[in-house]
Amino acid sequence: MTDPYAVYALRYATKPGNTRAQTFLNGDPHDGPMPMDYFVWAIVGNGRTIVVDTGFDEAMAEQRGREFLMSPRDGLAVIGVDAATVPDVIVSHMHYDHIGNREMFPAATYHLQDEEMAYATGRCMCHPAIRQPFEAEDVVAMVRRVFEGRVAFHDGDSEVAPGVTVHKIGGHSKGLQVVRVPTRRGMMVLASDAAHFTANIVEARPFHIVHNLEETMEGLRKLPTLADHPSLVIPGHDGAVTSSYPTVNGVDGVLRLD
Repeated sequence: MTDPYAVYALRYATKPGNTRAQTFLNGDPHDGPMPMDYFVWAIVGNGRTIVVDTGFDEAMAEQRGREFLMSPRDGLAVIGVDAATVPDVIVSHMHYDHIGNREMFPAATYHLQDEEMAYATGRCMCHPAIRQPFEAEDVVAMVRRVFEGRVAFHDGDSEVAPGVTVHKIGGHSKGLQVVRVPTRRGMMVLASDAAHFTANIVEARPFHIVHNLEETMEGLRKLPTLADHPSLVIPGHDGAVTSSYPTVNGVDGVLRLD
């Protein structure tokens, strides 16, 4: 048995003008504001520190038209974590907002699904419509880590640390994985982009970027079964997360989820 982990969300960027019509596949006839936040997550406990996704930097925020709020490095420092010494990073998938900040974690082993690497480096990237959420330099950096011996590949469900498991969902990106972690509140699921918003699950409506619609819909159905309660599924971009959890040391955007 392992002790419960502490879980943090670090809000590093936002897209305040996002709307429901921009969010859902096929739009939304009842359009309205739906702010979109960007997070990285940290899991701390049992002698372990694991970062889930690495975000992007200020230059990428400007390139992609996002509002940059803080460096994930600074958010980690608030919870007493030095990014330079983090030993493990779980990559949910290889879109630009999840694998940027390429030099921030020099000591880390990156945990990635086999299928996601094959997808991001294969023939699908010949199509501009598919490669739009990817950045070539981020993908190349991951390939370099492979040759440096710093990538641990997973094929489906796997344990990364005692009690902390990854589960392949796919759908939004071909090898997308979510993270399941035991906390004081129960078994929590960091959904990343398997559910951008809680509304994706509740309304059974997918986000507009989809690799495989069937896998996306089955993933939305599966997520609540991986958690001890639906409220313990943490969506990847929902602005409601920012207003629903307490801050750490009063720092805006550094949130304690457990």
